[in-house]
Amino acid sequence: MTNAASTAPQLGHVTIAGRSYTVRRDFGRPPSDVAPARVSQVAVDSLENVHVLRGGEPPVLVFDPDGAFVRSYGQGEIFDSHGISIDGWDRVWIADRDAHQIVVFNHEGEVLLRIGERHVPRWMAPFNHPTRAAVALDGEIYVADGYGNARIHRFSPEGDWRASSGELGQDPGEFMTPHSIIVDRENRLVVCDHENDRVQLFDRDGRWLAEWRGLCRPMDLCQRDDGAILVTDQVPSVNAFAPNGARIGRGRPSLNGAHGIALGRAGEIYLAEIDPSFVTKLTPC
Repeated sequence: MTNAASTAPQLGHVTIAGRSYTVRRDFGRPPSDVAPARVSQVAVDSLENVHVLRGGEPPVLVFDPDGAFVRSYGQGEIFDSHGISIDGWDRVWIADRDAHQIVVFNHEGEVLLRIGERHVPRWMAPFNHPTRAAVALDGEIYVADGYGNARIHRFSPEGDWRASSGELGQDPGEFMTPHSIIVDRENRLVVCDHENDRVQLFDRDGRWLAEWRGLCRPMDLCQRDDGAILVTDQVPSVNAFAPNGARIGRGRPSLNGAHGIALGRAGEIYLAEIDPSFVTKLTPC
């Protein structure tokens, strides 16, 4: 006879910037014929479905908010999964890191666009091991090009290159590894500068604004509905900053440091953890 207590999910609790959450490990129930793979990052669409990016086939598994499997997509299209984001039009942007491309899917999982020449790295130009894309409300595209180059590239809504900024280094406006990027509600570019242990902020034209320190290898970030910017790092912790850069909270919901973070519309937080590899769900309580 199986002990029910041994099979029930383990729940914990954490408080981050004035909000309390119930923590549940191992979110999502893939079908038995899908081989396990390392989880890289996570994103949530307008229907509240959770898109989990993995380093295997199929590269994207989609779950409903309760963790039931919905579908998969991207089979044969992604060489090296790293970053995933979903824009205001429900288009899915995947950074195919070692293929040196950004691959864009529609909501049905069909490829809409590829930016960058596949398997052709370019020094100081798009791309050289990119990490993540972000799309502003006006459709402009920004890509963190982080493991070879140390640059942020700006593209038109149609995917045409407009400008680039940044180089290797530790000074303001320089990067070691720009690992993730968002466009926040203040219309700023907010970038995880991974090996420099900081977050850097820029205006949309690439002008440096500020940096936030006191982080250990920041990996991903998102902005909560109250304006708080959540940053995951390898302490492991989730750090919360006010838009002015004041630290307003910190918690340890992840076991090993979340490589990815995304928000649900009801305030849920999803964390993509690599080793051991699973998705952790934080539910407001």
